Amino acid sequence: MTENENSIKSLVLVPGCLTFADLRTLASPGVSLQLVPESYQAVDKASSLVRNIVESGQRTYGVNTGVGTLSDRSIAAEDVAELQRRIVLSNAAGTGPWLPDHVVRWILVLKINALATGFSGVRRELIDALIVLFNSGLVSVVPSKGSVGASGDLAPLAHLAATLIGEGEFRCNEKSESAQAALDAAGIPPFRLAAKEGLAMINGTQASTALAVDGLFQAESVFAAAVIAGALSMEATLGQASAFDPRIQELRQQLGQVDIAAVYRSLLDSSEIQDQAKRDGRVQDPYCLRCQPQVMGSCLDFLRFSAEIINREINAVTDNPLVDAETGDILYGGNFHAEPIGMAADVVALPLCEIGAMSERRIALLTDANHSKLPAFLAGTSGLDSGFMAAQVTAAALASENKHLANPVSTDTIPTIGNHEDFVSMATHAARRLSEMTENAAAIVAVELLAACQGLEFRRPAKSSKVLEEVVGGIREIAAPFTEDRYFAPDLEAVKRLIGKGWFIKFVPDEARLAQ
Repeated sequence: MTENENSIKSLVLVPGCLTFADLRTLASPGVSLQLVPESYQAVDKASSLVRNIVESGQRTYGVNTGVGTLSDRSIAAEDVAELQRRIVLSNAAGTGPWLPDHVVRWILVLKINALATGFSGVRRELIDALIVLFNSGLVSVVPSKGSVGASGDLAPLAHLAATLIGEGEFRCNEKSESAQAALDAAGIPPFRLAAKEGLAMINGTQASTALAVDGLFQAESVFAAAVIAGALSMEATLGQASAFDPRIQELRQQLGQVDIAAVYRSLLDSSEIQDQAKRDGRVQDPYCLRCQPQVMGSCLDFLRFSAEIINREINAVTDNPLVDAETGDILYGGNFHAEPIGMAADVVALPLCEIGAMSERRIALLTDANHSKLPAFLAGTSGLDSGFMAAQVTAAALASENKHLANPVSTDTIPTIGNHEDFVSMATHAARRLSEMTENAAAIVAVELLAACQGLEFRRPAKSSKVLEEVVGGIREIAAPFTEDRYFAPDLEAVKRLIGKGWFIKFVPDEARLAQ
């Protein structure tokens, strides 16, 4: 990333080399995008091949034929451009809540990245127009529902493409504005699509992938917060750090388990409370404390696996047909099928479910005087005060919701387009539901963080480790200790926002991170 004289951040995109860090940078407005000039050579070669196909009349799917089951219909040369416009308009049939602004920005970046590799046959003018649109700060209204994740994310990508040509709507302060009016105000002329360009715009996995990236990034924030919460709960309940002994982990040989146990050891290092735990704690702790390396290590392994799949997909070329300008071949295939993203999203869902479920069990432990060696429900005046009684119920409700949401989505399929597209991925739904799951998991972990910090109040004056005391200090800046019952929801939401910002990630060593 570079900065120009006006200190406006600018990212130079090398097609096929996009990173998670780049996407984090491009999530917010104010960062402009440029394309490395060398990439235009491949783009020009491929678009020249498509132009020659049109001029020669060579029958090519989506260039001079209809699409789907209408691919046997030939399109006259003078109607080729109109075909592309109508492909976009007819596929803009999505519904439901709008996708978040940052997700729409990512979809646009991923589409630019794919087209700029030079295998889609579009002109450089289309790529430049998309970059202008991105840099303008305009955000297309993209409904979140209506894609089955094959033949690409047709509906969401069509809504994005429609705004480029002056149709559809842009988002303006939570309201919509006609695309034509917004483009006029920004001084951007509507783009006129040429051969294959409408098809190339709506064909691909960019919407599913952007949603999966969003789910992965949120999952990383929740995971880090849950690791910290688990360590704080160990302290508050006088849990035994001996469960994190490296000899135990090495005998299992699971990489995530080894790595996360080392994180717990570092988080608890030099804690005064651990001295008390050795004297007054249990011989063996409940599984929600003792088995954190095994469970959270497994979560880390599966999140890492999904991150690898998603990382490859952000640089994938996924429209159809593809154009090999070097050989002149038109390649018909199925890269638009989003099965890798659907399965990866399903895999992300499993750790999110387990993170929340185990966190809820630690909340239950913290509030149970029979096991925690703390006042019942962490209440100062038991009976008059109910403490964390209802907060544990909230956590239990959310944990159960996530158990249902974690059921695999990619195992479902339904035929579409006259049974021509007979086996689909459902990746868009698989990835989209991760946002709800991370929201639920973040709330559960937020309750645990508050409960663990409250539990520590009963262990004073003993101090935890330097790192964990820094965490407690950060939480106490937004949520004071409970001296008596008070309106609970604002504290829960404040800590949940802290999780959503990724504040806890900095306390977790690099070896336990994933989406960098």
